[in-house]
Amino acid sequence: MEIITVNGNNLCLEELILVAREVCLVKICDEAARKVNASRAYVEKLVSEEKIVYGITTGFGKFSNIIISHEQVEELQESLIRSHACGVGNHFPEEIVRGIMLLRLNALVKGYSGIRLETLNTLTEMINKRVHPAIPEKGSLGSSGDLAPLSHMVLVMMGEGEAYYNGYLMTGEEAMSKAGIKPVRLTSKEGLALINGTQVLTAVGAIATYDAVNLMKIADISAALTFEALKGIMDVFDEKVHAIRNQSGQIDCARNLARILSGSGLTTKQGEVKLQDSYSLRCLPQIHGASKDAIDYVLDKVNKEMNAATDNPLIFAEDGQVISCGNFHGQPMALAFDFLGIALAELANSAERRIERLVNPSLSELPPFLTEKGGVNSGFMIVQYTAAALVSENKILSHPASVDSIPSSGNQEDHVSMGTIAARKALEILNNTRTVIAIELMTAAQGLEFGNPEKLGMGTKAAYKVIRAQIPRLKEDRVMYPDIEKCIELVKDNSILIAVEEAIGPLI
Repeated sequence: MEIITVNGNNLCLEELILVAREVCLVKICDEAARKVNASRAYVEKLVSEEKIVYGITTGFGKFSNIIISHEQVEELQESLIRSHACGVGNHFPEEIVRGIMLLRLNALVKGYSGIRLETLNTLTEMINKRVHPAIPEKGSLGSSGDLAPLSHMVLVMMGEGEAYYNGYLMTGEEAMSKAGIKPVRLTSKEGLALINGTQVLTAVGAIATYDAVNLMKIADISAALTFEALKGIMDVFDEKVHAIRNQSGQIDCARNLARILSGSGLTTKQGEVKLQDSYSLRCLPQIHGASKDAIDYVLDKVNKEMNAATDNPLIFAEDGQVISCGNFHGQPMALAFDFLGIALAELANSAERRIERLVNPSLSELPPFLTEKGGVNSGFMIVQYTAAALVSENKILSHPASVDSIPSSGNQEDHVSMGTIAARKALEILNNTRTVIAIELMTAAQGLEFGNPEKLGMGTKAAYKVIRAQIPRLKEDRVMYPDIEKCIELVKDNSILIAVEEAIGPLI
């Protein structure tokens, strides 16, 4: 099994996915271990000299003016974790928990947190032996870090709280014992170091971003299938058109669509059948391209945040400095993940409009609701309802979380990011959008049955074959939700994307 080595500086999104989904093993690089030890030695020096340093020899938040005695340093850190474990709601899925643990480890091995190497070794063991803390989804303000959810992670490190082991929920003590991992006894700075960061919101948003990159390409494929079913006009993908707009996402989308549709005998030329298509067809490069650009922006932010030091205070051992700062503030990612949600919602918006064109006979030359025996059969009538419901839900979810702030900790923390809510919303929008695109794929495939699927383009023919291998043509009404679920899975596991890229090469 592949081992991912972390050093705090160059963890990439693909490696995060390998650990989160493929349960790859993790280890700390030797140079990072040296930096961790140097940072820890400086913290111990501060404690021995009884220096007044936030979070090391003082309380937290509004209690930062209260000095903690040398004898109470360990009690301070463990009390912090117990008091801050206030998460509520459903537990995060295993892949997100693994992502959280990996990102927190990667941030701490940078050597600016003052934590002991043995404590980080415990976290590494938990990842490798699949002890997954039960972390509730709700309760983080995304500023002062993801305090509540990360506290649930640390409880298990202490042999407390709850965790999943071999798929079963049990006490943290039992999970650690079964895995053969010795719980840690936190000491100076360690509790604060473990929870004062943005790794929950970043893990959720990073996984959503990874899936968004592939979903964006599949959205181009689904749109191309509809384009052929509705005899779309190919002139709109002419490179000259997009070059003079000079928007990179738009240029890439037009290139994707032209390649997916290459060789098609179902598309038309301008004036051949009609002069113009509706916006959801004619403006595909402009609509999808804007979402491509947005996802690229978020991807850049994710790659930076995954390798950031985000706790407080930060230890600069070589300079003999401890600086209280605000790197825990989630605002850079809150804005990015709100943007991601909006970009994904727009993909679903345009896909649903194309679904409507496919099933509405006043907008196409296809049979009403794509059934040969309308009246007795409803065909794809209610499939469009489902897509419309999800699009409407996305509109509600797309309200930015980052424009809200509620002061906390006695108004000491008077502006917070709500970035964790932004990330969770983006993931929910992603799931809804994936379903809408799956519905467009199966609806477009049905629409193509009233033409000649043999004349499909090189890319669309590959997609059509994958769909038809799982979902037969609808001749008479049948229960539809299993078909929808099958098509969602084809999108989720990238079967359609893989088949298309095998036929025409990588999409952009």
